[in-house]
Amino acid sequence: MPRKGMRSICFNPKTPSYSFSRGSDSPSRASMLTPRRSFTETTVERIIESATVMMKKWDPDSSTFAKVTSLFYENKREAMQFLKCVNDLQKAMHLLVSDDSGSEKLIHAQSLMQIAMKRLQKEFYQILSMNRAHLDPESVSTRSSRTSARSSLSDYDDDGSLSVDHQDDDVRVAGDSITEVEEVSSIAMADLRSIADCMISAGYAKECINIYKIIRKSIIDEGVYRLGVERASSSQIKKMDWEVLDLKIKNWLEAVKISMRTLFAGERILCDHVFASSDSIRESCFNDISKEGATLLFGFPELVVKSKKSPAEKIFCMLDMYKAIAGNWQEIESIFCFESTSAVRLQALNSLIKLGDSVRVMIFDFESSIQKDSTKFTVPGGGVHPLTAHTMNFLSLLADYSNILTDISADWPPPAKASVTESFFDSQNAGDALAPVITLHVAWLILILLCKLDGKAKRYKDVSLSYLFLANNLQHVVSKVRTSNLQYLLGDEWVNKHEAKVKQFAGNYERLAWGPVFKSLPDNPTAAISTGQAKDYFRNFNSSFEQAYKKQSPCIVPDPKLRDEIKVSIARKLVAVYREFYKKHRKTVGETSTGVFVRYAPEDVKNYLSDLFFGTTSESVSTVSSASSSTSSSHRRHSQLRS
Repeated sequence: MPRKGMRSICFNPKTPSYSFSRGSDSPSRASMLTPRRSFTETTVERIIESATVMMKKWDPDSSTFAKVTSLFYENKREAMQFLKCVNDLQKAMHLLVSDDSGSEKLIHAQSLMQIAMKRLQKEFYQILSMNRAHLDPESVSTRSSRTSARSSLSDYDDDGSLSVDHQDDDVRVAGDSITEVEEVSSIAMADLRSIADCMISAGYAKECINIYKIIRKSIIDEGVYRLGVERASSSQIKKMDWEVLDLKIKNWLEAVKISMRTLFAGERILCDHVFASSDSIRESCFNDISKEGATLLFGFPELVVKSKKSPAEKIFCMLDMYKAIAGNWQEIESIFCFESTSAVRLQALNSLIKLGDSVRVMIFDFESSIQKDSTKFTVPGGGVHPLTAHTMNFLSLLADYSNILTDISADWPPPAKASVTESFFDSQNAGDALAPVITLHVAWLILILLCKLDGKAKRYKDVSLSYLFLANNLQHVVSKVRTSNLQYLLGDEWVNKHEAKVKQFAGNYERLAWGPVFKSLPDNPTAAISTGQAKDYFRNFNSSFEQAYKKQSPCIVPDPKLRDEIKVSIARKLVAVYREFYKKHRKTVGETSTGVFVRYAPEDVKNYLSDLFFGTTSESVSTVSSASSSTSSSHRRHSQLRS
């Protein structure tokens, strides 16, 4: 029994049979073309006489003309007369059998019928062979969609019985077709159906079916091969390089799309039309023609799943293949709706199950890889760790398949609530208990990542840098969520909560990294102080600012928004206070001491801060004592950095 995750796709109510499917076997069209009448001996003789002339003319063994000429191409009206002659001959034979089963007339009539069937076999084969291009599945399916299946539906009256005028309807529809190719296709299909009806009615169904199966199966098999789907063993797939296998998967994805839209759809339409008079015959024909190619097509994913190669891209190939089958499931059920083609449906379903299982294993393996990550290096400047970038790239791509993953993961167990994760899950809305399982798994994977990053942050000797590292990495996580389909999986509450956490980390970094600089200035920058106190404040500010700048200049904040927020926050607390202090006490230290104690104008401090967090390791701010506040801040800043 398939898992719950397949039910939304595979276990919907019974799909209606294909658009050209018919009810139970109906009386043959040929038998209905001739009204019921009383056959007199004279009538029988006239029928046999007429049939003798007609069969002699078109007996391929009696003349070169009949051997090289096609009845249906030479004279369509005479072809219809030939079919009527065969039907009348069959009626006469039934009457002769009931009267005298050993009569010479019956023997002669049987001989004429054999000639007729031999002629029709030849015609049937010629039409199929000569119209391979016009009866290719794409032409047939295109014709069907554009004519709204009128050529087949018009064959039936409102009560479901066959219309005696179906041949005329087919020709009329053909004339209404949009292109010449579609017109030729319509005429050929109508001719094939007329011949098939006649041969089946005459008891020569086997001969007709064999011709049809041989020619049409070769077309389907060739079509599957041309789409790049070849028979391969599991061992061959395992030995393939990933690049080769990846190319085969891409070919397969395109093959599924084309085969369901044209190849198998077109063949089903043609088969339904030609053998519309018998459900059992059209089922047998379509099964024998398509089963092998379709099973080969839908069996490919199972081989790929068994491949031991598991690059990160493989899961997305698995999801693409799952999506290809799931997205065409209604077509698969409709085209292969027969009991005899159930093996095709089962193969497609098995591939879905195997692909879903493979995706599940890969996601759990990915979770394990995060937990087992043992890299011990620290990212220079507290930037984004490769584990963060890799994990979020993976998850953002995974979120593009959220609809498919929701189906696949329907029966997965939710992630375990370890003590370290309870705060996260308990903080979500009560409605989150009804959230798709894949949402919980994505949230769980991110939480594992954040816990892993918390451990890596402790490797920094500078506590402020560890907070900057956490802020950078969490900001990268939040940014990836906001700019991908992860946002729809996790929701706004999750995003808002983690954005607040980023601000908290950034605030801790600011407090630890720049707190000494903030404290080097008085609480009231405009309060009156002595010259000595002013000199001490300037001296302490210079020292703490230079140390902080030197220490923080290698730091990096990759996200522009976060970088600006941190710099604006530092500048708001530092530059504004220093500007007031600078204006009030620059002259307090005395003109002769200004160059020694007052090293930076407020604009210099602002410009130094603007250069931070780009990850460029600069020299520390200068201790040159001769710098003058009248020097332009830009010139002075660059000259100081060069000194």
